Amino acid sequence: MSEPLTFMMGNHPAPLPGDLLYCKNHMWCRPGENGVLVFGFTSYAVRLMQDVYFLEWRIEPGNVTAKQEIGFIETQKATSGLYAPVAGRVVRFNTALLDDPGTINLDSYGRGWLFELVGDPNGTLDAVAYFAHLETGWEATQRVIKGQINSAGE
Repeated sequence: MSEPLTFMMGNHPAPLPGDLLYCKNHMWCRPGENGVLVFGFTSYAVRLMQDVYFLEWRIEPGNVTAKQEIGFIETQKATSGLYAPVAGRVVRFNTALLDDPGTINLDSYGRGWLFELVGDPNGTLDAVAYFAHLETGWEATQRVIKGQINSAGE
């Protein structure tokens, strides 16, 4: 476990709790009892997406491979697939999010969790390594964001 960190996205803080693991697809992972891993979007991902307003699960609970599409999300910024960050067996989706996906915007590290999976968190990062991953890609991310803002004004 590492200390909690805060990645600054310009003037916007993205807290990274030190007791979580992180995935390069910007999901957090909380190891629980009996090998159950709980996943959700990091504050970094939520800030980039801005406003989540639609979520759909594309599979039933069961076995998944890493990077398998498991759902679909619509946000203020984009529409995209949701992919399993690790291989394992999805045991439960947070079905409350189907009725109110906005919970992700308000409480991404709590009630906004996405799914539970039994698997190996191998390949996940601690907060320090995830922070370094964000730093490495931040300049390119800013260029993409600025490009979207500029094209929206045209």
